[in-house]
Amino acid sequence: MSHVFLAVGDLAMDRDNYDESFADTRDVLAAADITFGQIETSFAEKGVRLPQARHAVLARPDGAAALGRAGFDIVSLAGNHVLDWGNDAFFETEANLHAAGVKTVGAGANIAEARKPVFFTLGDRTKVAVLAYCSILPHSYWADERRPGCTPMRAHTIYEQIEHDQPGTPARIHTYPHREDLAAMEADIRAAKAEADVVIVSQHWGIHFVRASIADYQRDVARAAIAAGADAILGGHAHILKGCEVMDGKPVFYSLCNFATDLRMDPVHAASKSFNEIRVLAEEWEPDFESLYNFPKASRLSMVARLDIADGRIVRSGFLPLYIDRDAVPRFMAPGSERHAEVVDYMAAVTEEAGLNARYRVESDMVVLEQAA
Repeated sequence: MSHVFLAVGDLAMDRDNYDESFADTRDVLAAADITFGQIETSFAEKGVRLPQARHAVLARPDGAAALGRAGFDIVSLAGNHVLDWGNDAFFETEANLHAAGVKTVGAGANIAEARKPVFFTLGDRTKVAVLAYCSILPHSYWADERRPGCTPMRAHTIYEQIEHDQPGTPARIHTYPHREDLAAMEADIRAAKAEADVVIVSQHWGIHFVRASIADYQRDVARAAIAAGADAILGGHAHILKGCEVMDGKPVFYSLCNFATDLRMDPVHAASKSFNEIRVLAEEWEPDFESLYNFPKASRLSMVARLDIADGRIVRSGFLPLYIDRDAVPRFMAPGSERHAEVVDYMAAVTEEAGLNARYRVESDMVVLEQAA
C-alpha cells in the first residue's frame, strides 16, 4: 500500500470566508498522508509594508486556521512575499500556522533556521524530508546569520547582444545559479537524505506568465538537486502551468500554477504601467472587475501534484487536473471531462514546446507522469 503526498500551487486567499476557497478540494487534501502548499501572503493582524514589496496583501490571521481545516500539513514560506509586511508580520504568520497545526519550511529567524528540513514518518516507516528555496527575491527577503527571511536559491542574468551592428535588437538571455546558494542547497539535500528515505524539494522560481518558457538556471538547479539526492522537485511562482521533466527517473514539476489565490482588479490598477508591462507577457489577459481571479486565461488550468510513496521511495508520480473559474475556487476535473482533457493537452503542449521529456497518461486516480521513450 502506498502513501499519498499532494502538493498545490500558490496560496493567497483574500476574501471574507477563507474556507470557501477549499470547498471542492478539502476532502481530497485532508485524505492525503501529507499535503503541501506555497504561501504567497501574510496571516497577521498588522504589518508595515516594505518599499520593495510589489503586489502585497495582508491576510487575516484566521487564514492560517483555514489552511489547517483544509488539510494542509506543511507550507513553504520560501517565496517573494515572505517579508512583504515586515519581520513582525512574518513571525506572526509563522506562529499562526504552527498554532493551526501546519508546519512551515523554507524560512526562519536566521539562515540556519530557514535551511532546516521538515520530516514526516509515514505508516510504513518511510521517512520523508521537505526543503524549500526561493529564486524570486526582492532585496533582503533572504535570511542571513542575523536576519529573518527565506532560503535563497538566487540566479544571475546576463544579456548577450546577438547582432552587434544592430543597436536595440533583442538580446539573448542567459541565467545561471548563484554558486554559494547552489552549494548550500546541495549540502542541505545531502544532509536530509542521510536522515530520510525520500527528499522533496520546493523551488519558487522561473519566468512568470510566459507560456512554456523554462529559464536555464531552473534546469541547472534541478539537476544539482537531484544529483545531491532529491527525489522530486515542486515548482511554484509562474502563475501558469509549465511542463514537467524526468531527470534520472525523478519528477520535476516546473510550475504547479495557482491554487487558492484571490486577485481583485480595479480600473486604476488595470490602467497602470506596472500591470500592463506584466500583462503583455501572457498569451491572453483581460481584466475582469467583477472577478476574484484576475489572472491570464491560461491560469484557469491548474493541478495538484501527487506522489505515491511506498517502501522508502516514490513509486508513482503525476497530477490531478484543476480548473479555477472567476470565483477563484479550485475544482478537480473528472477524467473524461472536457476541462480535464484541456489541462492534460495544455501540459503536453507546453512540455513539448520547452523541449522537456515528460509524457502524460490518464489513469482513473491521476494523470501519470512518465519519461518519453
